[in-house]
Amino acid sequence: MFVVFEGVKSLDVAGPAEVFAEANLFGAHYSLCYVSPSGEAVATSTGLTMPVNGPAASVSRADTVVVCGGDVLVGAPIEPDLVAAIRLLRERTRRLVSICTGSFALATAGALSGHRATTHWRHAELFARAFPEVDVLPDALFVEDRDVFTSAGVSAGIDLALALVEADNGPDIARAVARSLVVFMQRPGGQSQFSAPLEIRPARTPTLREVVDLISAEPGLDHSASRLAGRVGVSQRHLIRLFQTEFGLTPARYVEKVRIDHAKSLLDSGHNVEEAAAGAGFGSPESMRRTFVARLGVSPSQYRDRFKSATPRTRS
Repeated sequence: MFVVFEGVKSLDVAGPAEVFAEANLFGAHYSLCYVSPSGEAVATSTGLTMPVNGPAASVSRADTVVVCGGDVLVGAPIEPDLVAAIRLLRERTRRLVSICTGSFALATAGALSGHRATTHWRHAELFARAFPEVDVLPDALFVEDRDVFTSAGVSAGIDLALALVEADNGPDIARAVARSLVVFMQRPGGQSQFSAPLEIRPARTPTLREVVDLISAEPGLDHSASRLAGRVGVSQRHLIRLFQTEFGLTPARYVEKVRIDHAKSLLDSGHNVEEAAAGAGFGSPESMRRTFVARLGVSPSQYRDRFKSATPRTRS
């Protein structure tokens, strides 16, 4: 059963729903229904009107409840009737699922307290600040914690739906669905490979601003904590404390993030792996490969091939 609301993101509903519907063609037995808090049809993010089967309160029992996402769930109070609907359905379902920013609605309803969870990478930091009782895994495509499942942005809902199909029906049916829908059975890598360049608020202290500007301008230099501290005339311990206080990162982790972003930008613009490694300051292609695999879950060449173009090549 899918819980929808005004402004719900269309793909958050359609993607997982198609996975379950497709699974029925291969022997699964899912019965799909859609509810809204009021029982009225809702307008989706694309402007389409989505009819529903009724109000959430009319549901006496549901095997799986899927709370979809939408931009309206982020940065503003969530409608009380949606929160009430989730709290009601939480007691009437075997497993509770959120797609993308639907995690904000689950957390507001108290369904994620003490749980591990994820959400869209763009909102992961806000999510962690808003709900400190939730253990946020920002790079995960989806997270299972007991009977609660959360997924990352938009199409990751398809990944989660496939995992649920596999849990319910076995890998053969899930694999058949993945092949039929032309999607990964298990997508390589995590959310980090899709994320935008490092977005950190400007440093408050002049010393840290100077250091951050230097790292961003020339990521290929030696940016060890001791070398950075010497450049701005402070102790290494003081510099580490500034980074931790303002960014929640060590200097080394910050430098690594900048270098990854710079390397991704170089790969996006057509540079090969060797050129990107040199330009971003990794020292060697192998060093960059190890960092990419550890942080993004894909190699530099896999990242380059995945994001270099949206137009597939064809051969005559």
